[in-house]
Amino acid sequence: MAGTAGSSLTAELNRLASTTGKAAQGAANVYAGTSGLGLNAALNIKASANRQPSAYKGLNAICNELAGTTGKSASDALRTL
Repeated sequence: MAGTAGSSLTAELNRLASTTGKAAQGAANVYAGTSGLGLNAALNIKASANRQPSAYKGLNAICNELAGTTGKSASDALRTL
């Protein structure tokens, strides 16, 4: 189910994590099945469990990877999931 046009990154992460009211970092950790990681780290682990911090992608890039899209903002990419 795709997200809502114009929704925030936090709203999209909560939708994907099936949570409500969490901050982006908390929702990203639930979505990734991790805990205590930063937003970017959690999403990189979601994309590849063995990815090392030195290979982490930036926020827009990792969201595009997860969504199978290119060139979109983080929110726009996650809306496609």
